[in-house]
Amino acid sequence: MKPFLIIQLRPEDETSNSEFKAILRTGGLEESDVVRFRAESEELVLPDLSKYSGIIVGGSPFDITTLEENKSDIQKKVEAYFNKLLKIVVDNDFPFLGACSGNGLLGNYCGGKITRKYHEDVGGVDITITEEGLKDDLLAGLPRTFRALVGHKEACEILPPNAVHLASSPTCPIQMFRVKNNIYATQFHPEADANEFILRINIYKYNGYFPPKMHKSLLML
Repeated sequence: MKPFLIIQLRPEDETSNSEFKAILRTGGLEESDVVRFRAESEELVLPDLSKYSGIIVGGSPFDITTLEENKSDIQKKVEAYFNKLLKIVVDNDFPFLGACSGNGLLGNYCGGKITRKYHEDVGGVDITITEEGLKDDLLAGLPRTFRALVGHKEACEILPPNAVHLASSPTCPIQMFRVKNNIYATQFHPEADANEFILRINIYKYNGYFPPKMHKSLLML
């Protein structure tokens, strides 16, 4: 089997390394099964898709909806790189799964509307699979409603044209969608467990996901 390409966008080594291990664990993958690429710190070279089985993109503290003048140079470079990457992914209907930031980047590239209307506080939510989602092979075997961890300042308010809506939550209508046959995005974090979120709560307590004074109370949820 060809390896999966895991693309990460987290500038902090601690959260990036932890996320990488979480993706391996929940994906049933060994390090020998993947190629890891940190887009925020490595030379931004487009991959040769013929060498990979698929691409997995994790989350980050970068937001599409941040005013352009307030985006860091690193964020601007990453977004420009993803516009080029997603063109070849979408053109080839190449297997792709983007979680949280990956969701925003894909939705924005494909013509969806990313806004802060449906932000969700850090914690667990009930995700419900839509009628179309019940027909999707990737979601086969999951219960119609399941619990997942979230924490985001922005989300897809309007689906990209021709995208298929696969899952929702009471506080964020678009929790998962598909473009073409093989390109997926989730707003929730399919890789994360409680320990993973505890780490992120500690690292990102000043990044606007929640008032810093709520830091200790969130760790008790």
